[in-house]
Amino acid sequence: MAKLAFRKFAVHGDTRATGKEMHGKNWTKLCKDCNVVDGKNVTTTDVDIVFSKIKGKSVRTITFEQFKEALQELSKKRFKGKSDEEALQEMYKLIEGKGPGLTGVTHCQENPELFCVLRTKKCSCRVVCPNQKDISRTLNLEP
Repeated sequence: MAKLAFRKFAVHGDTRATGKEMHGKNWTKLCKDCNVVDGKNVTTTDVDIVFSKIKGKSVRTITFEQFKEALQELSKKRFKGKSDEEALQEMYKLIEGKGPGLTGVTHCQENPELFCVLRTKKCSCRVVCPNQKDISRTLNLEP
């Protein structure tokens, strides 16, 4: 389930994303949307620090394996007083089955069952959309 949440957030807002790596902005969004950030034990500053610590020096993204490391790191801070294993399980419960919030996302004008982020007059859907002529791939978000 963590892998599915990772992939959903990894592709959010980026039509070129494959779902195999996650940018810092998407990591922060995941942590906010899934209530990892609670404002007391874990802040957005903590989230940014963990991301910077986990990713490689010359890259701007993290892999799923690094994502799990980052969650483990934050779980100790978020769930103080619990064992490392219990804290990690609680962290996974927070993100299980979640996806990015749809604030600022609209329905595709020509195909209402699809969601798009409209940039100027061009439709830039994350999934196949008839408005976008040069779609070369479809994202498979199944685990």
